[in-house]
Amino acid sequence: MVPVGDAAAWSQEAFAAEIVDGVLIGRGAADMKSAIAAFAAAAAKAIAAGEVKGSLSFLITGDEEGVATHGTKMVVEALKAEGEVIDHCIVGEPTSAEAFGDMVKIGRRGSINVEIVVEGVQGHVAYPHRAANPIPVLIALLARLTETQLDQGYLSFQPSNLEVTTVDVGNPTTNLIPATAKARLNIRFNPNHKGQGLADWIAEEARTANEGFQGDVIVKPSISGEAFLTEPGPFTDLIAAAVRDVAGRPPELSTTGGTSDARFIRDLCPVVELGLVGKTMHAVDERTPVDEIVKLQAVYERLIARYFAEFAAA
Repeated sequence: MVPVGDAAAWSQEAFAAEIVDGVLIGRGAADMKSAIAAFAAAAAKAIAAGEVKGSLSFLITGDEEGVATHGTKMVVEALKAEGEVIDHCIVGEPTSAEAFGDMVKIGRRGSINVEIVVEGVQGHVAYPHRAANPIPVLIALLARLTETQLDQGYLSFQPSNLEVTTVDVGNPTTNLIPATAKARLNIRFNPNHKGQGLADWIAEEARTANEGFQGDVIVKPSISGEAFLTEPGPFTDLIAAAVRDVAGRPPELSTTGGTSDARFIRDLCPVVELGLVGKTMHAVDERTPVDEIVKLQAVYERLIARYFAEFAAA
């Protein structure tokens, strides 16, 4: 769950779900409790109308905003082990950028976090031959990594980017060569890469940086998720048509933004993210106009009805 932050800064109690001047205010109003409610209402109407010629399932977890270890990832692994077949999935992430229905997400970049620790030998700056300074080694390694162009992009994906997020030595003394220097970096990557491949590349660069150094260069990678793309086709066409009917315009099929639990579901089936405007997600006074929640329900209603009419028949 996303923390409230400064509770006193909210105009309403963060979990009261108050409607003020036609706007629902509360944590999750945009991301993504309202989407869950909209789909539940749409599913109930479709079932009552006899439109569901198969099954509809909900997967709602509580750790998507955290390490995502015991939620969707674990459920996906269990479903695969049981041989459960899922044909398609909609994730209700807030995908609209500026106005309702202007964008849906058909893919996301992958993410890998890497901690680099250079362990040297502490010593006096006047006697550098008795020490092994980790800082030049770390600087040279980071320069090699950041100067490398990872790719030119991939279909609708932007080029992968590597960003150094922190460099730490923690040395308050002017005449001391420190024993350790650390850095962290993140790579957001498109389907040109796999997380393990990038981890292996950084490890190889670290081994090169370690040559001739009387210390150790340690690389600790953590792959948050792989890049994925649901290719445009009948499923995305169906979604775009449902959005167009309600919003009055076709949505952009985008791969921008961060990551979501769709990165795990894509191992089971094609997945598309379709939800509300995301400008206020995670913010104080997170909010969504009630009429846009109603519109999202209408989109989901059309999507469910047409899905079972077209895909179940096929």
